[in-house]
Amino acid sequence: MTPLTTFVLVTGMTGAGRGTAAKALEKLGYYVIDNLPARMIEGAVDAAEGADVARLAVVVDSRSGAFYSGLVDALESLRERGIRARVLYLEAADEVLVRRQEAARRPHPLSMEGRLLDGFDRERELLRAVRGRADIVVDTSNLNVHQLARRVQAAFEEPGATGLRASVMSFGFKYGIPIDADMVADMRFLPNPYWVDELRPLSGLDAAVSDYVLSQPKAPEFLAAYENLVDMLTDGFLHEDKRFLTIAIGCTGGRHRSVAMSEAFAERLRSHGVRTLVVHRDLGRE
Repeated sequence: MTPLTTFVLVTGMTGAGRGTAAKALEKLGYYVIDNLPARMIEGAVDAAEGADVARLAVVVDSRSGAFYSGLVDALESLRERGIRARVLYLEAADEVLVRRQEAARRPHPLSMEGRLLDGFDRERELLRAVRGRADIVVDTSNLNVHQLARRVQAAFEEPGATGLRASVMSFGFKYGIPIDADMVADMRFLPNPYWVDELRPLSGLDAAVSDYVLSQPKAPEFLAAYENLVDMLTDGFLHEDKRFLTIAIGCTGGRHRSVAMSEAFAERLRSHGVRTLVVHRDLGRE
């Protein structure tokens, strides 16, 4: 009988992309069970071990009434059995969730014949304890299905790996700080290429902008200092079994400085053997 080595709980807000995450895990070789009540999780684990399933993912959501009852206890029980239980929590802004739910033409399971927003409010309150225990939180507000699938793949592929993995996300402060960020850095201390006429229509992915940003005296100093900071924290993260880190690097609009610095910082992480995905959240919004 093959022991279950990895268990992933997929949960989060209705409309935030749980189905997409489940499909991505299936492609990585996970056996996925959708809409399983919390009280049945341990039984599913026992059945998976009896069927020689090494990697199991369970999607838990609000379609069953008291589905969260006992969920935290179930996770703790799995960890006491020596099973690596990880929680993937998917979030999105209310206006995005409403738009997606209306497009799907489905009522929210907790709306109780009221407004969609009422259902989302109840769901967030119900999820509070589980969200606090999440290993990975992903804000899908500005992600399409392919981008979300890549985020899940970056976090969960090769489950036997022991090193740190990272997602470096550029963003614009004018659009808000990413709610799924573990670390946030502000690039607004660097001169803004927006005020250079020939650079304004370009982005940090263009060599001219990247060269301009990285040539600023403080840019390499920041990259080196932040690299040392992440290196210093890595052992602690791994000790606490936090193996996926989201690093958000922002500037005013998320087009020039943050993009160039995110790409440069990702290369530094990769040079240390950290598997790193780069996401430019707000590029193209202006």
